[in-house]
Amino acid sequence: MPLAKIRIKMHLIQVINPNTSVNITNVIQKAACAVAFAGTKIIAVSPCQGISSIEGHFDEAIATMCVLEQIKQGKERGVHGHIIACFGDPGLLAAREFADGPVIGIAEAAMHIASLIATRFSIITTLPRTFNIIRNLLQRYGFISQCVALHAINMPVLSLEDDSVYQKVYELCLKVKQKDGSGAIVLGCSGMANLASKLTKVLGVPVIDGVSSAVKLVESVLSLGISTSKHGDLAYPLPKKITGYFEALN
Repeated sequence: MPLAKIRIKMHLIQVINPNTSVNITNVIQKAACAVAFAGTKIIAVSPCQGISSIEGHFDEAIATMCVLEQIKQGKERGVHGHIIACFGDPGLLAAREFADGPVIGIAEAAMHIASLIATRFSIITTLPRTFNIIRNLLQRYGFISQCVALHAINMPVLSLEDDSVYQKVYELCLKVKQKDGSGAIVLGCSGMANLASKLTKVLGVPVIDGVSSAVKLVESVLSLGISTSKHGDLAYPLPKKITGYFEALN
C-alpha cells in the first residue's frame, strides 16, 4: 500500500500506576511516551488515595480497587486501552472484565517480550518478599520454565528515586549476565522503567521494561482492531447493586 494511503489512527492509552507515588507515575509516563508511536497519546494516572507502594499481597488487594477506579475514569474519558503499571499485575482479570478496551499488565508484557527474544530470562526486582508473587505470575502466564532466576536489589520501591539505584541495578545485571546464562533480563518494577534502555546499551544484553513492553502490546492489539473477549468469563460484570465505598464503580 502506498504510504500516502496509510492512515494512522490516534490511540489513547491510559497507563495506571496503582500506587499514590507521583514520582513513580512520572517515571512511568516518560518510559511510556518514549516508545509510543506518533499516533498514540499516553495518559499516566495514579489514585489520589490508596497505598504509597506495592510490595506484597496486602498492598495488591488495596491496589486492585485503585486500578478499577482508574479503569472507570478511563472509560469515561474515552480511553482505548489500559496498562496496569505494577509488576504484580494487581486486579488484571477484574480490570479486563470491567474495561471496554484491552488491558495489559506490565509483568505479563515483559515476560512475553522476553520469551520472544530469548530462550531463558532472569528477573530483577526490588525486595525478595515479592519473589513468590512473581513465581505465581510466571506459573499463570506459562513462563515458569523459562525464568532462570529471581534477584532483588534489596531496596523498597520508594527508594528507587535515589541516585544510587542505577549503579545497584547495573551491578546486579552484570552479575546476572555472567552467572545466570540468561539471554535477557527483565526489570521487575515500574519504578525501574527509566533504566532499561541505558542498561541494554551498556551490558549488550536485552534489558526489558514492562511499561514500554505493555505500550507496544496495547498498540498492537488496538491496531488489529480487536479487544478483550466479552464471550466467557471476561464478559462485563453482571449488573448488581454495589453499595458503600464501592458504589463509585456503579
